[in-house]
Amino acid sequence: MASNPGSDAALGTHKSMLSGSPRTKKFLLTEQEVFYMNCRAAYLTIFKSSLENIISKDQLYLALQHAGRNPSQKTINKYWTPQTAKLNFDDFCIILSKEKPTSKAELLKSFKQLDANDDGSILHSDLHKYLTKRGEKMTQEELNAVINLADVNADGKFDYIKFCKLYMTTSEQCLKTTLERVEADSKLRWQQFGSHLEGCPERDASPAPKPSPRIIRKNDQETFSSKGDPSHSLLSTTRKFKTSVSFTITMSANSNRESKLTEPNLKDWQYAQSKGCFFLEEDGEVVSHQYKMHIAQRSVLYLTIKPLNLSQTEGKRSPWLSVDTALYILKENEDQAEPQLMCFTELQNREVFGWTGELGPGIYWLIPSTTGCRLKKEIKPVTEEAQLVYRDETGELFLTSEFRSTLSEIFEIIDLDGNGLISLEEYNFFELRTSGEKCDEDAWAVCRENFDTKKNELTRQGFMDLHLMEANDREGDPLDLWVTLHSMGYNKALELTEACPFVINIHAERCKPRIKAIHMETCSGQLERAICKSVLDRSDAKVMDGYENIIVHTCNYDTWITSIIENKSDDKVIIHINNELSKNCVNNRGLSIFAVEVAPRSTMVSVTLNPLSTLCDKKCLRLMP
Repeated sequence: MASNPGSDAALGTHKSMLSGSPRTKKFLLTEQEVFYMNCRAAYLTIFKSSLENIISKDQLYLALQHAGRNPSQKTINKYWTPQTAKLNFDDFCIILSKEKPTSKAELLKSFKQLDANDDGSILHSDLHKYLTKRGEKMTQEELNAVINLADVNADGKFDYIKFCKLYMTTSEQCLKTTLERVEADSKLRWQQFGSHLEGCPERDASPAPKPSPRIIRKNDQETFSSKGDPSHSLLSTTRKFKTSVSFTITMSANSNRESKLTEPNLKDWQYAQSKGCFFLEEDGEVVSHQYKMHIAQRSVLYLTIKPLNLSQTEGKRSPWLSVDTALYILKENEDQAEPQLMCFTELQNREVFGWTGELGPGIYWLIPSTTGCRLKKEIKPVTEEAQLVYRDETGELFLTSEFRSTLSEIFEIIDLDGNGLISLEEYNFFELRTSGEKCDEDAWAVCRENFDTKKNELTRQGFMDLHLMEANDREGDPLDLWVTLHSMGYNKALELTEACPFVINIHAERCKPRIKAIHMETCSGQLERAICKSVLDRSDAKVMDGYENIIVHTCNYDTWITSIIENKSDDKVIIHINNELSKNCVNNRGLSIFAVEVAPRSTMVSVTLNPLSTLCDKKCLRLMP
């Protein structure tokens, strides 16, 4: 997308794009609504929700950059004072209304003052003198990153015309990508952002947000133009884009590592099984059951995890069978605070992922994982709502056959041990997921008295009758039933779109393995550390150009690629990742361009890619701090 010099990059450039969207073909957006759309897009590039607050100068700096601004340190200090603890979305909108976007003409003018020969380039020696000696000084490491930009440096010269073009194009593409995501995601589009609610376009325009008292009012009338001093524009721009094209990872989808899962001869092996489920939260996080496994003596084990097929039609597969799954096995040790990663199910045969090897006696954590490449929030809207209950000619209430079929699926999902009955422990996982509460022994006794049970466990019919009673209590109003269905990942058409049930199978050669679901938690923390450890143990490591303390570790498996970022420095870093060169694959972030923040002395998963098909023969990542 081209940008005219001197134009308002954040407003004018994107107004035409917005007016062509499906929403605006019917309703023309006002200038204020276009402004809020751009504010929203920039904010969601950094945060998952507008309800999150900006809690540091670095976050404010990054958010302003994604909104097309070019803040100097003086500008940041204007809005983030020693008394500032946080800024909300409304504060951010106010700041954007006061700070004008950087235009291509302004950038060119700043650089042109250093162009001694008026040929569109600056000698590296002059660039070094200007950026490290004057105004807001760059460090030598930062300057090296600029000079190492292959696309805009040659023969000891910095081509600032190419740089400005690349800078504007990349900035606009970041905003365009996020705007498209907001337009496509109805939950984001209708979300309340600060005090501004984007609802029906026919509503009255929302009033301008009131500023937070955290923003110092005495400076409201100050302007921070770069007239007379190009250092602000030049320095902050080069800092923002300093290694934008310096680091490219090219990865082959085919690995030399043996990746085909082969089942051993399991005759006379002992066996244990448990089911579970991945659930998508509103913020896109994944929640799943987590387990403990007990092995009584050293034994060879064959462990597998796969999506659970719930289709009741012969030959028909459940749509979520394409979701990738993995199981990380960690051993508890008395002398270590954290469980030790032993292995994970890296081998694959169709939808089954598995591992074969020997484990010693002890207690192990089994942590299921899915990358999020295929299990994502549903974007396609459902226009017609399924009917859950009906009344016959006598007025008696019944569950529809479609709803009964869905309840039967849910019964299969929550029946973790697969014995065809629901125990109190299994039912409580269901209750915690759907209502946030647990059923105690007394309430369970009442349940056994009123609904069909067997061996003190709820039968499938009893589970159906329980929901019929719930509908009767609401006099046929299905509101509470829909809360249950949405919590379990079903949409209005009774399709399971935001969950993926799975089954874990454990075979042991010399002892009877035991497995038990312990809790249901977000797939982060301990799992993130396990994934990072698994990648570090076998990855290709590359140091980022000009940043010896930032290392990118990439592990290339046959069916997925995981990249983690290791920050060995004592400062946190923000890494911009450009995934636009990827072919025939999907990533777990849902965006082609995004940023991640890596804490000091830490590692984090930056991105995981899955192939769309066997045609995925090349994937490229471009990372820039």
